[in-house]
Amino acid sequence: MDTIVIATNNQNKAREFREMFADKNIDFKTLADFPELGKIIENGESFEENATIKAQAIFERTNLAVLADDSGLEVPALNNEPGIHSARYAGDHDDDANNKKLLAKLGDSDNRDAKFVTCLVLLNQHGEKFVVYGTVEGTILKAPRGDNGFGYDPLFYVPSKKKTMAEMSDHEKNEISHRGNAIKQLYSKFDEWWKA
Repeated sequence: MDTIVIATNNQNKAREFREMFADKNIDFKTLADFPELGKIIENGESFEENATIKAQAIFERTNLAVLADDSGLEVPALNNEPGIHSARYAGDHDDDANNKKLLAKLGDSDNRDAKFVTCLVLLNQHGEKFVVYGTVEGTILKAPRGDNGFGYDPLFYVPSKKKTMAEMSDHEKNEISHRGNAIKQLYSKFDEWWKA
């Protein structure tokens, strides 16, 4: 069985990939399987650079194919902030503080368009790189709604669903989410990349 290391300790992310690729006969491992790898500093200037830094570091240390992602929220009215700094916008992975900072910066602005972006970077067993993006468009509400989510989900309203991401079930969210869209793209092109 072929192995791909997913550059995360998040078992939910790993489960998502395992489910999507169930027919591909691939063993997905996570960073939890390689505690000796240590911390990887993501100091890129874009989602793709950060994901590539992670993928390259893990590939060099394990000699296994790697799947890495970087995701974030882009708000055009704020020059696409928080962008690559989404998780640490107001501190270290503090969702509440991040949401408060976003609302404070937007103030009463009528331009509240936003999108979630995911960039997936893969290095196959030969170290060849493959990149896909997924996005979902929405608007930022003035107050949070829903409690089935994390990060900016309670503020991110998806007009086509008439709900915030945090008001959706996991199934609804995966159908339209940036990560879900990126994984679908990856799946559709996976075979040609994998066998390259």
